[in-house]
Amino acid sequence: MTEMIRGLADVAGQYDAVFCDLWGCLHNGKLPFPAAVAALRAFRAQGKAVLLLTNSPRPKSSVVQQLARIGVPEDCWDEIVSSGDAAQYGLLSGAVGQRVHHIGAEKDESFFTDLPGDAPKLAITRVPLAEAEGVVCTGLRDDLTETPEDYRAALLLMKARDLVMLCANPDLIVDLGERRLYCAGALAAAYEDMGGEVLYYGKPHPPIYDLARRKLAAITGRDEANILAIGDGVNTDVQGGVAEGIDTLFVTGGIAAAEFGPDPARPDPALLRDWLAARQLSATWAIPFLGWA
Repeated sequence: MTEMIRGLADVAGQYDAVFCDLWGCLHNGKLPFPAAVAALRAFRAQGKAVLLLTNSPRPKSSVVQQLARIGVPEDCWDEIVSSGDAAQYGLLSGAVGQRVHHIGAEKDESFFTDLPGDAPKLAITRVPLAEAEGVVCTGLRDDLTETPEDYRAALLLMKARDLVMLCANPDLIVDLGERRLYCAGALAAAYEDMGGEVLYYGKPHPPIYDLARRKLAAITGRDEANILAIGDGVNTDVQGGVAEGIDTLFVTGGIAAAEFGPDPARPDPALLRDWLAARQLSATWAIPFLGWA
């Protein structure tokens, strides 16, 4: 049974570290949430570790730059691990071949240029779809105007050629301020509906958690830690945490806020219980918005 808490302080004593989601928990794509920043700072002040775990298709360096642009202070986190980071290892291990077609925006260019130093040194060439051995999807080319339907012809060609898609962001949608946008996961889902094969590296799939645990061990000097996964995505943050044996804190005021009543600050416990039960999931804790007390 999921228990509603007032703030992170209510449960912080049980954990050594948190894996905290970004969009919907720490910021809305335009501005940080001051209460969430304060909560993570307070958690770190107790000598605990904060690892930001995001399904961004871009590597850590680009995520750091984005956070700086919107005003998220660096003193509220210790490390960042992205779906893009994990997916790069998959790409450089040859998961979709060496000649790949990229579906994504120019802002995702760092996925191919800012590569991890300890990854295999596989030469990757980007080619037109008709010449590709596989496809890398970091998102829509223009997520402000496009929808998955705009990619139907490309997906059909991919399926006809039996190409595997590497999805660098399993999220279906994200809220940019008040605007809802499609992510790479929406294209991946459309491709799977056609019978296409997709490889995932972000939440809720194991590769991003494996990488996050390694990064956490490097911070703490210990292989074991009691971890709390925080996020507003039931199919990513909660499902991933449950699969990894990690306690979860579900932020109800994020992407699913409308499901729990008219006031996001006061979610209806019965609606929350029934909504989670319908998805056969149960978070350890729930909170309207991430805060300390």
